[in-house]
Amino acid sequence: MRLLFGPEHRRLMPYSMLAGAIFLIFCDTLARTLTAPTEIPVGVVTSVFGAPYFIYLLYRQKSGRG
Repeated sequence: MRLLFGPEHRRLMPYSMLAGAIFLIFCDTLARTLTAPTEIPVGVVTSVFGAPYFIYLLYRQKSGRG
């Protein structure tokens, strides 16, 4: 969100909260529909998206690009 709306917290905080809520609703919908009769925990779905991004951030920091 910081890349889209800049560093000003007055705009950044509401948009970050909105984006986080939309992301969790998306993950919850996926968790309920991927395996239809049962449910996958939402934490598993969010970690599928979050872990690769976290590894990318670690790699970027280690290589000195961030």
